[in-house]
Amino acid sequence: MKKILLIFAVLFSLSTVFMGCREEKKADNQVEKTLDDVGDDIEDVADDVGDGIENAADEVEDVFDGN
Repeated sequence: MKKILLIFAVLFSLSTVFMGCREEKKADNQVEKTLDDVGDDIEDVADDVGDGIENAADEVEDVFDGN
């Protein structure tokens, strides 16, 4: 009876270790993907702000040129 309990304890410990490693890899991949998405979003917003500034500068230039 003791051997069976010991075998189950060892198997449980091994399964916990292997499952724990898989979760960490998945979390690392998820964090990397999220950071990439955030970086892309920041670039998109920066482009939009740059376009807005250029448009505003063009409008100011048109006002001073009398158009």
